[in-house]
Amino acid sequence: MRKPYTVLVVGMGKRGKHHASAFAANPAFNVTGLCDIDAARLADAKAQFGDAVETSTDAAALAAALKPDVFCFCTMPHLRLPFVELAVRNGAKLVAFEKPVADSSEAGLKLRDLLLSSRVKAVVSHQHRYGPHYRKVKEIAASGALGKVHTIYASSPGWMMHMMSHLIDYMRWYNGEAEAQWVMAQAAGGGKLSDNHPSPDYIAGFIQFANGVRGIVETGAGAPDIPEVAKWWGRNRIRVMGDGGFAEVLTNGGWRSVTAAGVQTGEGAMNYDADMPPYIQDMADWLDDDTKPHPCCFESAYKGFEIMMGLCRSAAQGGQVALPLKGSAIELALLKQAVGGKPVLLSSPAHAKEFGV
Repeated sequence: MRKPYTVLVVGMGKRGKHHASAFAANPAFNVTGLCDIDAARLADAKAQFGDAVETSTDAAALAAALKPDVFCFCTMPHLRLPFVELAVRNGAKLVAFEKPVADSSEAGLKLRDLLLSSRVKAVVSHQHRYGPHYRKVKEIAASGALGKVHTIYASSPGWMMHMMSHLIDYMRWYNGEAEAQWVMAQAAGGGKLSDNHPSPDYIAGFIQFANGVRGIVETGAGAPDIPEVAKWWGRNRIRVMGDGGFAEVLTNGGWRSVTAAGVQTGEGAMNYDADMPPYIQDMADWLDDDTKPHPCCFESAYKGFEIMMGLCRSAAQGGQVALPLKGSAIELALLKQAVGGKPVLLSSPAHAKEFGV
């Protein structure tokens, strides 16, 4: 019987602990190392996972000592490339990390080329798709019950670097992974450009898919509120519309549809305890069998990332942006020049607390 894949998890915040716990609960994996620059946080993790797990505040030293099969890191967006480089240098078979792919197309392109040349598998944490309410909307969209799909709309009051990557990934999923041809966007407000997930306060745009479907996405202070959902961060909507009806998912508000079969609704909410185990199991399956790529594989996530960076370029420079992107840029710097210092207008008083308006 094959030995479990060894795992090093870097970053012991909420998401890092979610990953470490899910890896530890799966017999296909053995968590051998934990890392965080915060010694107190690391000590808490050590107490949770036991003395058999090596810990360090130095990720490079720990990776060199352990040579893990799986290098997982849950850190801020600007640290994607250096940690993937560290994983590749130490012989990891798979690297798993939080969305978004990167904080610029410049960094994202380097990361993509590194993964291609090293042939290391990579997974990006778009794990909401494991929720039963997200899967129900996928089932309805794929069944033909909506007729000819023409529009997919997605919104979140959370700002871009937190939420847009999620929205675009599931839009592409609901649209059969169709390629995007071009995007166009506008943005407003520079307050969140100094956040640890730097973003314009509000960005909204259009995506033209090759199959004729139009995507519309908006995140941040100008996005509509969904007051029937209690949790502010769960007020995210993805609606798939066709000539025979529509179906939509709300992150913390279940799903609903209107089709020829009538009005249907169902419950559902983001639940890490339920969503993480299959997300982790799919990593084991991909490591065991190259023909079973992870649903959240880097190749798919990168296409969504290009859409997001294209929207940023359009908002900063104007006009349509063709995809795939040509050349590289530091899109947040472009946005800072375009919207920095300008106030944003809220769509709802419910957003005031998060945006300081």
